[in-house]
Amino acid sequence: MRPAAVAGMFYPGRREQLAADVAGLLEGAQGRLEPTWSDAKAWILPHAGYVYSGSTAALGYASLAARRDEITRVVLLGPTHRVACDGLALPEADAMATPLGLVRVAPVDAQLREAMPQLVDRRDVHAQEHALEVQLPFLQSILREIEVVPLAVGRADPEAVAEVIDALWGGPETVVIVSSDLSHYLPYAAARAADDATLEQVLALDGPLTHEQACGATPINGLLVAARRRGMTPTLLGACNSGDTAGDKERVVGYAAVALAESATG
Repeated sequence: MRPAAVAGMFYPGRREQLAADVAGLLEGAQGRLEPTWSDAKAWILPHAGYVYSGSTAALGYASLAARRDEITRVVLLGPTHRVACDGLALPEADAMATPLGLVRVAPVDAQLREAMPQLVDRRDVHAQEHALEVQLPFLQSILREIEVVPLAVGRADPEAVAEVIDALWGGPETVVIVSSDLSHYLPYAAARAADDATLEQVLALDGPLTHEQACGATPINGLLVAARRRGMTPTLLGACNSGDTAGDKERVVGYAAVALAESATG
C-alpha cells in the first residue's frame, strides 16, 4: 500500500472533514458548470491545496460525475515534484490510501510493460508526491468502484507519454486525468496573461508546453498528442489562480480545469 503523504497538508487529514469539504466543493462546482459541456474522456485538473485549487478541480469532477455508473478505471498522470526519474513511474503498490480509504491500483498487463520500456517501477518517486494523491478523494467521493493507474511522469518526450495513454485508453469504463497547475509565482496580472496564453494553446491542442507554463507540461504534452490524433474537442470549464482563492496577489499559482471529449467518430 502507498500511504497518504499529504493528508492534513494539501487536504484535510480527518475523514469526516475531508468528505464534507469535497462534497461542498462538488456542490459549488455543479452550480458553475455550463449546461452545454460535452461528455469527456480526459481532463486536465490542478493539484494544489484544496483551499487554493479545489474549487477549480471540482469543476472537472462535477462534470465527470454524470458518468459515475460506467467509469471503473482512471488513468492518472502527473509530474514528479520531489524525486526525478526517467519515464513514467508506477508506484509498486496494490493500493493507494487517503483518509477516505483505499483505492485499488490497476495491474498493467505484462505484455504492455514489455512493449513500453518508458514504464518503470519507482516506489520512491511516488512516496511523497502530491500531484496524484490529491485527486483521489474527489474520485472516491464520486465513483463507486474504481481502480487507478497512477503514473508519475518524469523525463519523457510527448510521443512516449502519448504511447502509454493510447495503450491504456480503453472504452467508456476508462477516463484519463492529467494533474497539473499552470504558471508559478508570477504577479497576479502577469500570471493571468501567461495562463490565458497557455490555455489558448491547450484549447487548440497546440503543444508542446514548457514547464514554465505548467508544472505538468510533460503529461499534458503527451495528452495533446493523443488528443490531436483522435480529433478530440477541448472545453475550458474554469480557470483562476491562488490570488482569487486563498493567497495574495504578489506571487500566484495558476489553475484550470479542461475537459476533452472524443469526436463522434473517434
